[in-house]
Amino acid sequence: MRAVVVHGPGDLRIDERARPVPGAGEVLVAMEWGGICGSDVAYWKHGASGTAALSHPLVLGHEVAGRIAGLGAGVGGLTEGQPVTVHPAEPVGDERLPDRIAGRTNLHRRIRYFGSAAFDPHTDGGFSEYRVVRAAQIRPLPEGVTTEHGALAEPLAVALHAVHRAGDLRGRTVLVNGAGPIGALVVAAAKHRGAAAVIASDISETSLAVARAMGADRTVDVSAGAELPEDIEVSFDASGAPAALGPVLRATARGGTLVQVGNLPGSAVPAVLGDLVTREITWIGSYRFVEEIDDALIAMRDGLDVSPVISHRFDLDRADEALAVAAARGSSKVMLRLGGATPQE
Repeated sequence: MRAVVVHGPGDLRIDERARPVPGAGEVLVAMEWGGICGSDVAYWKHGASGTAALSHPLVLGHEVAGRIAGLGAGVGGLTEGQPVTVHPAEPVGDERLPDRIAGRTNLHRRIRYFGSAAFDPHTDGGFSEYRVVRAAQIRPLPEGVTTEHGALAEPLAVALHAVHRAGDLRGRTVLVNGAGPIGALVVAAAKHRGAAAVIASDISETSLAVARAMGADRTVDVSAGAELPEDIEVSFDASGAPAALGPVLRATARGGTLVQVGNLPGSAVPAVLGDLVTREITWIGSYRFVEEIDDALIAMRDGLDVSPVISHRFDLDRADEALAVAAARGSSKVMLRLGGATPQE
């Protein structure tokens, strides 16, 4: 089978690997679609994502969906040919979380994640024609949700988790700074959870157009000198840009909440944070998700349309071109066709 494998910075190959066989408690998935994430781009460009650095080749991809092609011993409740997506996280060990964070499995100290070099050996991702997955990580797609859209359940889950961290949004006005794929999905998630109005801001008019298509009531192009609105009760920063923190904090109302969903750099950076104190703003981190992938599938089943966030589609053998497009301005979510599916199939 073919797999999209990064061997080092700038060294991406389509490798031939043996088709895997599911063991007890495992499922073989014939992959159909994968969405390219910023971490995939980082491994390709730099050989590392955050503090996780390549020490040997890695199959990329954690936003994936396909159809069951085989069942290992002891697996019940699933059938061959069934369309599925994957919860890409697997906590390592039997650590018991403290009571204060009980159930927040995304906060385990050690988590294996599809397409991650955080461990050695690395955890291969799903950008391959086939992938063996633990049955516990399989999520069947609801009727009417395609495998292409099912591959976006993972980033939509990230957005829904961020919205969940913000609390009840019903009837409230929300600001989303950064209208890349995650920001655009936060826009959709906030509207889905009852926000009265969502304002999206970005430096790219192309990204703002996607945000409008995902439900933003108003957009602000800060590259043109426009200022962010004032007195916003709940703000989300999906840009991860330290320079944006000062303006977003200033836009957040006194006593308001800022949810940080965009990954900030792991090194020291300058940022203007004074309003965090003087305006008594609650600044909340949001990391991946717990079980919101199930909520994402329900939301899509109930009509949340993720298609506007898709900007490009490439076949697996053009993965290097797909990553280059994903890394460039002017793109949103870039999809890889991993198997025999077609858009909206």
